[in-house]
Amino acid sequence: MFSSLQGEGPFMGRPAVFVRLSRCVPPFCPWCDTVYARNRGETLDIGEVVDRVLDFKNNFVVITGGEPFLQWDSGLRELEERLIAAGCKIQYETSGKLAIPLNCRGYKVCSPKFLKGAWRFVEGNIHVADIFKFVAADDFRLLEGFIEKYEIPRQKIWIMPLGARRSDQLKLYARVWDYCVRKKFNFAPRLHVLAFDRRKGI
Repeated sequence: MFSSLQGEGPFMGRPAVFVRLSRCVPPFCPWCDTVYARNRGETLDIGEVVDRVLDFKNNFVVITGGEPFLQWDSGLRELEERLIAAGCKIQYETSGKLAIPLNCRGYKVCSPKFLKGAWRFVEGNIHVADIFKFVAADDFRLLEGFIEKYEIPRQKIWIMPLGARRSDQLKLYARVWDYCVRKKFNFAPRLHVLAFDRRKGI
């Protein structure tokens, strides 16, 4: 857990408390910038997590991973209930590889990934996610195919330059920018990577 600014998506630049949950769903992203979250972490009582979050005195909480919904039935659902009861607003960051629980009350940002020749995505999430956030390089055909197949409205689409390093993102910045202008998609720089490169806990 740490306090920072949200670096991506519709709440970009907003002060937030981040709760990073461990474990992810294979196949893993080769460009992942949080590999350490796959199999590392500490086991905490739900009450302790709530107390730590509230100590930051910020009611906007981003729950991320790994893949947070792996832990929905083993504590995340209760954590959500208790944080909301304490006055918090919750944003989830999910890959969409698992079904997003229908009773989830937080704002759901879904980032589908094309890995090993296929989109790793539960189709039912199309109707559950609040927005979709994609990483892109310079070939946008796969991305366009996904968006057209599921008829995702433009206002729900955010496109980010691919890359876990600042230099990688900057190489693609102008191309992705121009693409978003042409398609009228939202452009999403990853502010924390631009500011701090590969530094963790930001």
